[in-house]
Amino acid sequence: MAATMATSSTVVGLGTSSLSSPSHLSSSKKLNLSSGFLKSPVTAKNPLRLAQASGGKFTCFERDWLRTDLNVIGFGLIGWLAPSSVPVIGGKSLTGLFFESIGTELAHFPTPPALTSQFWLWLVCWHLGLFITLTFGQIGFKGRNENYF
Repeated sequence: MAATMATSSTVVGLGTSSLSSPSHLSSSKKLNLSSGFLKSPVTAKNPLRLAQASGGKFTCFERDWLRTDLNVIGFGLIGWLAPSSVPVIGGKSLTGLFFESIGTELAHFPTPPALTSQFWLWLVCWHLGLFITLTFGQIGFKGRNENYF
């Protein structure tokens, strides 16, 4: 039998970093990552060290992940009120029908609306349209501010 001898060789990957020794992987050298989607090169960070920086709490998201802006709420509300106020449903608008049903239900206030009341249909339709408009407004406004498009 022929004895085989294991030899150590360097493997070169796409980033031209050698994987010859485990000590190379544990070095304190920072790895710079860049992409066409990012504005500047990003340094890979150890998430456990980030946890110590925020008072011992490990967080996956930025503190202001929602990035609320009153412009989005204001323009989104106006952007929904304008089309929902066009009289296209039997000569009445969705907003008008919704507010009219609110008045009808408030006329017998202590008693809640019946399940067969038109109020529920107008409530769901009006708010669904509002939330869709606000969601697309948030995407568009923040995307434009952060130069995504």
